[in-house]
Amino acid sequence: MSDPTQQTPNTAAKQFPCSSCGAKLEFHPGAATLKCPYCSHENRIPQSAEEIRELDFYEYFARATEQGDSQEVQTVKCQSCGGTSTLQPNISMSHCPFCGTQLQAKAKASRLIKPGAILPFKIPKSKAMELFRDWLGGLWFAPGGLKDKAAKDGGIKGMYIPYWTFDAQSTTWYDGERGEDYYETERYSETDDDGNSVTRTRQIRHTRWYHASGTVWQNFDDVIVQAGRSLPPEIVDELEPWDLKALVPYQDAYMSGFQAEAYQVDLGDGFERAKQEMDSAIRSTIAADIGGDHQRINTVRTQFDGITFKHILLPVWISAYKYGDKSYRFLINGSTGEVQGERPWSVAKIAMTVLTSIIVLILIALVLKK
Repeated sequence: MSDPTQQTPNTAAKQFPCSSCGAKLEFHPGAATLKCPYCSHENRIPQSAEEIRELDFYEYFARATEQGDSQEVQTVKCQSCGGTSTLQPNISMSHCPFCGTQLQAKAKASRLIKPGAILPFKIPKSKAMELFRDWLGGLWFAPGGLKDKAAKDGGIKGMYIPYWTFDAQSTTWYDGERGEDYYETERYSETDDDGNSVTRTRQIRHTRWYHASGTVWQNFDDVIVQAGRSLPPEIVDELEPWDLKALVPYQDAYMSGFQAEAYQVDLGDGFERAKQEMDSAIRSTIAADIGGDHQRINTVRTQFDGITFKHILLPVWISAYKYGDKSYRFLINGSTGEVQGERPWSVAKIAMTVLTSIIVLILIALVLKK
């Protein structure tokens, strides 16, 4: 199922000029304010009285030609890693925030589903840089000069990355088997420590299998699916958990001074991924319903009802730097401060350590022989 919004009218994101000096205000992480980077004047972001809406999944596709829940944004795609970023007015971008490669592609207009909610940054840039330096300082066998090169090439950039969340009620019909254990006593002979043959007994476990079938129901709330492809999922997944209870209705003000990744996993594919997570939970529920000591699940048929979704943006501080001919990424959860990253290894340092260890072991062996 593909995303039905692919039109390109021309609109621009909202700007927030400083009432004191006229410069562009930027969102201040950890506070519900916009702050001027030049004169430090602050404007409080009015808190929305609206609730975060869950959008009906099938209704959205039924009215795919409407534009009420979509927006046009300027996006640029990196030719090296394929990362796609949205561009805000007055923010230039010369290097890809996801891999550090110099950008050569021009921005283009794309119509995408509007974000319905956003998790504002709590970790300020200064704290993110401190966490980055601490992480680099703790690396073993890192190539010499890595700290200087990473700081020079990458820096730290604040990005919002896109996710889908899905709610649904499932009804599942299953057919399977329930295994119940029973034990039989078995006699066997063995030789004891004195060399004598002795007869002993032991309990042997067997399983009887019985047919089982039934229906289970399950409610799912905020099954989260990464909607971007610019960052390695194995790293992004380690940033979880996200504080989804702290989501607020989307406002342009939270984006001021930051960029966002444009989603590349469309709504239909996002739900297919969500169903894989739901299926795992459903099978656990089926196993509990079958009962017994063991379970076999032979057939599963699931119907999903009441499907709703949200398009949300979650905060990440990113440092992307190149070392040699490879890009490395360092990520910080902009809400909790959780740190994950990729790193290069110094083959020379590892080889020297191994060689030194071998020499030390040889010297110890020579000393012990004397």
